[in-house]
Amino acid sequence: MENINNPWLWGSFAAIVLVMLAVDLLVGGGKQHRVSFREAATWSVVWVSVSMLFAAGLWWYLDANAGRELANQKTLEFITGYLIEKSLAVDNVFIWLMLFSFFAIPLELQKRILVFGVLGAIVMRSVMIFAGAWLIAQFHWILYLFGAFLLMTGVKMWWFADEKPDLANNPVINWLRRHMNIAHELHGDHFFISREQSGQAVRYATPLFLALVLVELSDVIFAVDSIPAIFAITTDPFIVLTSNVFAILGLRAMYFLLADMADRFSLLKYGLALVLMFIGIKMLLIDLFKIPILFSLGVVAAIIGTSVVLSLRKTRRESATTSR
Repeated sequence: MENINNPWLWGSFAAIVLVMLAVDLLVGGGKQHRVSFREAATWSVVWVSVSMLFAAGLWWYLDANAGRELANQKTLEFITGYLIEKSLAVDNVFIWLMLFSFFAIPLELQKRILVFGVLGAIVMRSVMIFAGAWLIAQFHWILYLFGAFLLMTGVKMWWFADEKPDLANNPVINWLRRHMNIAHELHGDHFFISREQSGQAVRYATPLFLALVLVELSDVIFAVDSIPAIFAITTDPFIVLTSNVFAILGLRAMYFLLADMADRFSLLKYGLALVLMFIGIKMLLIDLFKIPILFSLGVVAAIIGTSVVLSLRKTRRESATTSR
């Protein structure tokens, strides 16, 4: 399948991302304030709308310059990849909730961490995507490794869906505590503070910094799952990167939107596990039988939609039982 390597499209994508990031930060991304449900919902709608407008613009440009068939194919790849990345990002949200709860980070400071988290995620994923695209172009058999990895990851996610990570014994936190001076309490929105010791200023990292490190680390871990997943849909670096970045840009708003509702989606992790297993199987069959992208889009949407509906029903039943 032909890859998109058009400087105008790359330039337009970069310009849209920079403008939207600037608007987001100017409107309030760097301010210390408590994000309301309404603000999170508004930004979620904005990010999804911008993503779909980009898809429409991509179709229009390719239809005019490369033909209707390629325009339909690439736009469908983008939407499918975007949905997969958006769905898998929900697991990131659950981890962030646990991290912020463990470090007792108040809501008004969480936004500051996630601003840096999103910017770091864009840089790291860009590097990983281009590296992955190069590896696949050089060694086609790597797709089979990706497929087997996703299948095993999906099975593991299903098996351990209800287990909570032991953050108190997290090796990264323990390593940082052994090699850095760590303050036991928050100091506003500061990642580092200075304390006077024996007439000298000693630098201490705050719990806010530890939370930021683990937020960035969690995104690297989830990128190892999500990036191979989209390579099962397309190996076009432009589609892989754009769908990833647009999904990441809306991740912070989605976090605050779901922050108070995470307990209602107790079965969603099982749905995400099934998505990974399906994509792993699709990748393993890539040279035997090519599953149509439209079918893949329908399967992913059906799995996520069903797991959300079943989760809400389960929550209502439990609430009704408790109230009796």
